[in-house]
Amino acid sequence: MSTDDSEIVEASSAPLIEHLIELRRRLIWIAVYIIVAFVVCFYFNEEIYLFLAQPFVDVSAKYDQPARMIYTGMHEAFFVYLKISFFAAFCVTFPLISVQIWKFVAPGLYGNEKKAFLPFLIGTPVLFLMGAALAYYLVIPNAWNFFMSFQVGTGSAADVAGVSKEHLAGVLSIELLPTVKEYWSLVMLLILAFGISFQLPILLVLLARVGIVTADGLAAKRKFMVVGAFAFAAIMTPPDPISQIGLGIPILILYEISILFIRLTIKDKSNV
Repeated sequence: MSTDDSEIVEASSAPLIEHLIELRRRLIWIAVYIIVAFVVCFYFNEEIYLFLAQPFVDVSAKYDQPARMIYTGMHEAFFVYLKISFFAAFCVTFPLISVQIWKFVAPGLYGNEKKAFLPFLIGTPVLFLMGAALAYYLVIPNAWNFFMSFQVGTGSAADVAGVSKEHLAGVLSIELLPTVKEYWSLVMLLILAFGISFQLPILLVLLARVGIVTADGLAAKRKFMVVGAFAFAAIMTPPDPISQIGLGIPILILYEISILFIRLTIKDKSNV
């Protein structure tokens, strides 16, 4: 290999090494954010779990029952608290992680590309938070109300049926006693399902900007989207109608909003 060729190879490898060093720096910052947040969240793990369990507490009060959960394994509660702490740490540090991603990507973008990309970077956590809030404040309470409606012989059921407590003493009593792991799994599943589903406008608008989809094309596939939305909801949520309908309908609404936004802001290149 000649001297000129070796100089060309060294020059081409220099930017790659710089990118790898910059990537390493950003990953270290992200790891520091998550570790620090994890330690703080683990210190407040009970408070975080009580916040997540508030929908169950409210529904239990509606049925005149104490809000009780159990754990059936010696290590179950400990591992649930670990998962909660990591999940909360990731949610808390997500804006900071986004900033580090932006600092790594931004130097390689042109000015117009930065202006186009930045709104999506900001909109992603906002839409995720909106989806998580919908799951927490609306879907989870109604889902637990649905699950607890199958109880037999509890105080609220006796009041509704007008049955005396003396008569209930000889009747089978069926009471919902969720484990901390079951409750956490349900809450995490619904929050993630709704948070990810609310990224649909981001995905569709990005695809429209690069010319892969158009507003008219999305509108023409509306009937397929109806089936797909509820199929996705059936896969991502527990097998109760409240959760599935609660996820399927917002997906369809977001789909229509995306079509309208694309139609108003992005010119269809096929008509040019």
